[in-house]
Amino acid sequence: MNRVSFIIDGFNLYHSLKNAQHVLGNVSSRWLNIHSLCAAQLFHFGRAAVLSEVYYISAYARHLEASKPDVTKRHQEYVECLQSTGVIAVMNRFKRKDVRCRYCHRSFSKFEEKETDVMIATKLFELLHADKCDTAVLVTGDTDLAPAIRTGTLLFPSKKIVFAFPFGTKTKELSSIAPGSFSFGAAEYAKHQFAETVTIDSGKTVSKPLHW
Repeated sequence: MNRVSFIIDGFNLYHSLKNAQHVLGNVSSRWLNIHSLCAAQLFHFGRAAVLSEVYYISAYARHLEASKPDVTKRHQEYVECLQSTGVIAVMNRFKRKDVRCRYCHRSFSKFEEKETDVMIATKLFELLHADKCDTAVLVTGDTDLAPAIRTGTLLFPSKKIVFAFPFGTKTKELSSIAPGSFSFGAAEYAKHQFAETVTIDSGKTVSKPLHW
């Protein structure tokens, strides 16, 4: 048996879904059933592959609520839909950062998602060390994770670590250090969408947003 676990970089995937929407036109991409998408990738790992755990790592963009009052609510309800399929959500935070423009020399604030790269790397090593999977799949195109992959491969030579690159994010660097990596196409996102209305474990129904 080949136990396959997926670790999803939520914001890396989100930006990929936005880009895919331009390709798909009126066909939805963002109401993505991540568990279904991951389960459909098991053919990459042979007949003995079984889906183990799926982790979704992201953060709520509460700092955008002034201009988008429903942004957190929509994300929370989407996470509830993911959890109803068995996806394990790990939510981090945005942190305010004061920066100075090098051109006009004025100071302004921006918000950055914090700890996601570290959380993905930590979760990877947790799964490998605890022998919770035989293959770990990182759904991201973030090259900051390259050192973690190199170290994980060195320390756990019996395990396989690969990338599932979100649409439009494939890099030569990550492909070279993780043989067997593959990419998602925009059409795959369209194929694995939630129903218009999802009933979660509590009995609550969540409807697909009319706008994003």
